[in-house]
Amino acid sequence: TKTISKCYVQVTGMTCASCVANIERNLRREDGIHSILVALMAGKAEVRYNPAVIHPAAIAELIRELGFGATVMENCGEGDGILELVVRGMTCASCVHKIESTLMKTNGVLYCSVALATNKAHIKYDPEIIGPRDVIQVIKDLGFTTSLVKKDRSASHLDHKQEIRQWKRSFVVSLIFCIPVMGLMIYMMVMDSRLSDAHAHHNMSNEEMEALHSSMFLEYQLLPGLSVMNFLSFLLCVPVQIFGGWHFYIQAYKALKHKTANMDVLIVLATSIAFVYSFVILLVAMAEKAKVNPVTFFDTPPMLFVFISLGRWLEHVAKGKTSEALARLISLQATEATIVTLGPDNVLLSEEQVDVELVQRGDIVRVIPGGKFPVDGRVIEGHSMVDESLITGEAMPVTKKPGNTVIAGSINQNGSLLISATHVGADTTLSQIVKLVEEAQTSKAPIQQFADKLSGYFVPSIVAVSVVTLFAWIIIGFVDFEIVEKYFLGYNKSISAAEVIIRFAFQASITVLCIACPCSLGLA
Repeated sequence: TKTISKCYVQVTGMTCASCVANIERNLRREDGIHSILVALMAGKAEVRYNPAVIHPAAIAELIRELGFGATVMENCGEGDGILELVVRGMTCASCVHKIESTLMKTNGVLYCSVALATNKAHIKYDPEIIGPRDVIQVIKDLGFTTSLVKKDRSASHLDHKQEIRQWKRSFVVSLIFCIPVMGLMIYMMVMDSRLSDAHAHHNMSNEEMEALHSSMFLEYQLLPGLSVMNFLSFLLCVPVQIFGGWHFYIQAYKALKHKTANMDVLIVLATSIAFVYSFVILLVAMAEKAKVNPVTFFDTPPMLFVFISLGRWLEHVAKGKTSEALARLISLQATEATIVTLGPDNVLLSEEQVDVELVQRGDIVRVIPGGKFPVDGRVIEGHSMVDESLITGEAMPVTKKPGNTVIAGSINQNGSLLISATHVGADTTLSQIVKLVEEAQTSKAPIQQFADKLSGYFVPSIVAVSVVTLFAWIIIGFVDFEIVEKYFLGYNKSISAAEVIIRFAFQASITVLCIACPCSLGLA
């Protein structure tokens, strides 16, 4: 008896079924190669060979000579089949032991664990030697009833409807309140520029200028220190901070609990500080009955939230689109298969309907006209036309005759076919596509990971910079008060120099925090 080993080769550069056929045809001719199976979507070839004649590196080299990239895969545990079963009728620990010991003695079973409490069995097996139906039969022979754990085929975990709703709501709330704030801001800017023009042309004194400034409606003070502009901005900002920023606060809290700083932490930091600082400044101004209206940052939070929630909303809409496509793909999979037993000269002896998950490699499956192919396989008998548009997008049916490969999920049109299963379960082309799309869904784009990583360093450094600013201005102020006086316009002469310095230092450091918050990074 020749010993036969098995190896897996990662193959790159395959584009279509003819590449697969090319590799399989050429390698079968080589000495020492027993059989070869290539899976296009997984980019994987499973080769059974005689180690006395040929070794894996040489096999990879043969594939390379055909013009594809090939590397031998080290961890060959990929080939293990995993089976989850529900076992009924177990009463005590000895039942569990009976099942486990019998299965472990069975040739081809690599690992088995049965849980009495949940009635579940978890079995690893070698699909070359044994298949799920054999395992189920062994358990049935022991006198227990068993069935497969039903898989959720609906792809409900990929549904983004709730997130789409939540970010849309967040965006709309922020937008409703943001538009007036922006309007007010633009109006102020226009008026300011007009004023400065007027000032330039008419050489007004500063006093007249102040008078003109305060006569503007928005600068009109409702209460001493509280202008119409600031009051309106405050009113518009509160709902955005609460409703628009709700999700950000939750996310930021979770991130901080795990001692990390992500984008949400930055957004929350910037908006909260801008809001709280502006609010406090207004209260102070009112308490002091200030003549000059303080500079507030009420415009920052609504605008930030608008852009970011719009971005998140669009992101989830895009993800939702992919998920819909995935759900459709998953629904293309057949649920049952008709397995036939053939006698000599391909005489039909018996046939039975089984769950698709129970089809084993090497089974003979019969596909009737109008039926779906449950697994990837090779035609043994029969001629038919097959609609493979789900994979190839090709509208014209493809002719299938003995020796041709068929793809799971494609539709058999006019003739009955017998196929031998080559790829079953998670190895079928369709399952691989679903898996690839799922992986693409769950992984972040590299640039996104980079931004998150950066913001991890960015948050502490911005906070540090603003603290430095605070202390720097306090020191400068106490050393040379004139500088602060020059930049801090319209402060109340009645308050002490120390208070002026500290207030100015705070204003400078908060400005740094609000403006240097890498909002642009988050938005991008």
